[in-house]
Amino acid sequence: MKRSSGKKDTTFLEQLILYAASAALSSLVLYVGLRQLDPNRDAAKKALKHKRELAKRLGRPLIQTNQYEDVIACDVINPQQIDVEFDSIGGLESTKQSLYELVILPLKRPELFAHGKLLGPQKGVLLYGPPGTGKTMLAKAIAKESEAVFINVKVSNLMSKWFGDAQKLVAAVFSLAHKLQPAIIFIDEVDSFLGQRRSTDNEAMANMKTEFMALWDGFTTDQNARVMVLAATNRPSELDEAILRRFPQGFEIGMPDCKERAQILKVILKGERVEPNIDYDRVARLCEDYTGSDIFELCKKAAYFPIREILEEEKKGRQVSEPRPLTQKDLEKVLATSKKTQVAASEYSGLSSVSRSPRDRDEVQAAINGISKLFVSRMMNSQSDSNQRDSEEASD
Repeated sequence: MKRSSGKKDTTFLEQLILYAASAALSSLVLYVGLRQLDPNRDAAKKALKHKRELAKRLGRPLIQTNQYEDVIACDVINPQQIDVEFDSIGGLESTKQSLYELVILPLKRPELFAHGKLLGPQKGVLLYGPPGTGKTMLAKAIAKESEAVFINVKVSNLMSKWFGDAQKLVAAVFSLAHKLQPAIIFIDEVDSFLGQRRSTDNEAMANMKTEFMALWDGFTTDQNARVMVLAATNRPSELDEAILRRFPQGFEIGMPDCKERAQILKVILKGERVEPNIDYDRVARLCEDYTGSDIFELCKKAAYFPIREILEEEKKGRQVSEPRPLTQKDLEKVLATSKKTQVAASEYSGLSSVSRSPRDRDEVQAAINGISKLFVSRMMNSQSDSNQRDSEEASD
């Protein structure tokens, strides 16, 4: 009796194990089959790949993101990969000091600003000024110094052919920034995206602007959110009034003076092979009305002179091991033959008022007036001759 009872228990246990194994195998087959039939399988794989790349780029574990945040994640930049610091920017010492106190310090040391409402982190900072003065470089340096994730917003990535997707992508910008904080949402040429609202605006663009401003205001309710919108523009007057209100801090990045131009020259030529006796102050005085970008291009052009000399020597059959150092004469030679970007652009477009003196403008205006009077007198003479011929024909 005991043997038969033990045999029955063994048979029941074997059947139970077999049933469990078959159930597990059936579930696995069903799961694999459903995964293969999933229409979003490729999209899910790409999303997971994006998340892994983002985690690798930021040096952080994988974060939970939706499909819209995955699109924005492609524009996220690790601050450790930015090679621009405040020391890489010549001049603008007072501006850099103000940016450090008002922008970088709240992002880097939030515990110092956690008491009260007056010392919260800045929610919006606007950099404005002429082209080529270093606004984008300052934005990168802010992200580098504050160790904040840099989200470079591109309007093309926010547009979608599906109704409502544009607003969801805008929302994804802020939600992803909140998950990755401290974060900086950077918008270059912000006037093209958040310009003045008009009745002729495209409906999709108007909805994007409204959604962006609504979400931007929503972040101001969270005093501990270390998320900041940083924007740069050449035309601040074209921004919408509601947008300007959301930029409590604005910094004008103007044309560098002589001292700042000398500092820019030293920063650009630092680490280059140059002669030790360059008079930076003299070169800076010769670079009047040059922007930082113009000075950089000036140094690039001057750096080609040693290369040209090597090529000329090679044509003569002589071998030169390395190019000679850059000299002050090279810089002055380029200055004598080059034009500032603003002047060159004005001459190219036919608007040479920037480079003309008042006397030249008066002479041009006098010439235009003379041509106009000559044209009118000829028209009147032609009309009188025509009337005279008509009267002669009528008398005949």
